[in-house]
Amino acid sequence: MLDGPKFLSAEQYLLITQILKVAIMAALATMLVRYHRFRHILIFERRDWPDRRLFALGLGVPVTVGVISRLLLGYEAADLTLEGAFLAGLIAGPYTGALVGAMAGLPALAAGEYGALPFAIGCGFAGGGLREACPKEDIWHFTAFALLSLPRDLWRMSRTLVVNWRVLILTVPIGLELIRQAVGLRFGEHRLFFMGAPLPWLTLMTIAGTILTVATPIKIWNNARIEHRLHEQETLLLAARVEALKSQINPHFLFNTLASVSSLIRSEPDQARIVIQKLTGLLRRVLRSHEQFVPLREELAAIDEYLAIEVIRFGPRLSVLKDIDPATLDLVVPSLLLQPLVENAIKHGVSRKAGAGELTIRTARRGQVVVIEVEDNGLGIPADRLQAAMSSGIGLSNVRERLRVIYGSQGHVELAGTPGVGARARVEFPVLLAQEPPLTA
Repeated sequence: MLDGPKFLSAEQYLLITQILKVAIMAALATMLVRYHRFRHILIFERRDWPDRRLFALGLGVPVTVGVISRLLLGYEAADLTLEGAFLAGLIAGPYTGALVGAMAGLPALAAGEYGALPFAIGCGFAGGGLREACPKEDIWHFTAFALLSLPRDLWRMSRTLVVNWRVLILTVPIGLELIRQAVGLRFGEHRLFFMGAPLPWLTLMTIAGTILTVATPIKIWNNARIEHRLHEQETLLLAARVEALKSQINPHFLFNTLASVSSLIRSEPDQARIVIQKLTGLLRRVLRSHEQFVPLREELAAIDEYLAIEVIRFGPRLSVLKDIDPATLDLVVPSLLLQPLVENAIKHGVSRKAGAGELTIRTARRGQVVVIEVEDNGLGIPADRLQAAMSSGIGLSNVRERLRVIYGSQGHVELAGTPGVGARARVEFPVLLAQEPPLTA
């Protein structure tokens, strides 16, 4: 049974209001960082005026709405004038801070709080001045825990005479809060809004609340910056890894082709000269292309040049068949994907077979999956040697690793063979159109 309404004491109301201020600012910072353009502004330190205006609107509009809520509804926890203006200046510069301060101060000025507008603009310029003076990374390293080490840091500064920017970033909002308290007490809350504290320890709680309200969004936004940097490093590492795998193919192919030329020089010098010319054209194509992904039609054109070399080498012993699905020609594939598969089929299948050999290249689209097969009618592979064949040579193991790095579990290679009948390498990976940026996983 209820005994009647219960009211908070002045001390309880003040503490709960400070907690709510921190919670509101944390929620606002979390919502803002979810927007790509706002996150972009946080990540890159060099910002032009459109970015600064966007930052000012993103932070200033909610802060202004909070001031209006206080004026109309008496919801004091929503007033984040000091923290919002100072934070905008600290992150985006003095003019952005002043703009946010002006947006927050105008409704209060209209309500007769004549000290609100100059104070709010001053908070923005104070944060912006700190930004211009201190190293930018020191801003992102600022946390509310700096309050605990403030006496030690002040003592160290006095002894070494070296500026500790963390202390300065901490002391400025403390000073602004003390100024607001002093002006409010002198001229009254109707001239400048402040949270009056009846006891000294509550004044300290008010100052701590101001620091937390500033430090919390900095922490949230810095986490987003760190996450972006980690993702960027992962992307660069992935690109370097794919490039390293790709670079294994060229020397491997070059070595085998030069070995073929060496065997032709004495017996068929004219053919050797033609092979060298074809090799020159193929290498020129490879050197011109620095793309990790190409349309399948370009990959097939490169394979044609490679097969021209092999047909010269083997003569009538080698015939090439193609079963190409036209729907696959504009699909994006990793560059130099087919060459190791074709080379592997010729080296381990056709070249070891007595008599004519046949190589077949097939492509197909099965829903959202690209299927490419390279089949030969060579000696085949026993079932107990399939796993070893996948991992021992450079060609198949390289293709398998590239697909795993690029597509994750969605890209894979299968090898099947029957002794005396032939072998088939089958590659599957997700569909990507030529106009789409290839995705990595």
